Amino acid sequence: MFSIYGTSGQLFRGNLEQLRQVGGVGALARTRAILPVARDGRDPGEAGPGALPTGVKHPAVLDAYAQTQQGLQQRRPLTRVADLMNTQPVTLPDTATVLQAWQLLANKGIGQAPVVDAAGHLVGLLTRADLLKPERLPDPDAHALVWRALQLQSVKDIMWTPVPSAAPDSDIRHVARVLLDTGLPGLPVVDEQGQVSGFVSRSDILRAVVADPPLDLWG
Repeated sequence: MFSIYGTSGQLFRGNLEQLRQVGGVGALARTRAILPVARDGRDPGEAGPGALPTGVKHPAVLDAYAQTQQGLQQRRPLTRVADLMNTQPVTLPDTATVLQAWQLLANKGIGQAPVVDAAGHLVGLLTRADLLKPERLPDPDAHALVWRALQLQSVKDIMWTPVPSAAPDSDIRHVARVLLDTGLPGLPVVDEQGQVSGFVSRSDILRAVVADPPLDLWG
C-alpha cells in the first residue's frame, strides 16, 4: 500500500497500480512518465513466477535453475518493506533551515531525509541533490549576505512535496518500481496515522539482493 503526503496531509492512498495513475506529484512531475503495470504488479513483458529465461534449454542449466528456485523458497526470501527498512530514520522538522538541513545530512552521512511537521506527520522529502542544484546556488562571487539568505531559507521551499510513501507491508518489488519511475533515492515508510516509522532506500534494496535470506527476485 502506498500513500502521498503533502503539507496539507494525506492526499492519496492506494496500491501500486492506482499510484501509477496519479498525475504529476510536486517535484515528481519533472520525472519521466510512470509506465503501465499489469494486474499482477509485473512490468510489461516480465516473465511470471518460475519462468525460465528465453532460449535456455540445456539440461544442466534447467536443473541448476530448478535447484535455485527450490533453494530460494526454503530460505524464505525477503518480500516486504518491513524486512529491510531502516527503523530509526533521520527526519527533518519542517521548521529547519537549509543550513540546518545540510549540517544534519552531512553529520549523519545520508543523502536524504523525510520532512515532518510538529506532530511527526510526513510532509515532504529533502535530498542532498536538492540542496546542490546549480540554479539554486548564488554565484561564487556573490555577496556574503546572499549566501546567508540561502542558508536561512526554509526547507519547505525546496523539499519534494507532495511525496509518495510506503506502508511497512508493501511489496519490495513494488517499492523498487516506484523508485525507478520517480527517480527518488528512497521512500519514507509511514504508519496508519501518517507518522514516519522507517525509510527504505535504493541501497537497502541492493543490500537485500546480496543478503541471506535473499530478496525474492523471481516471485
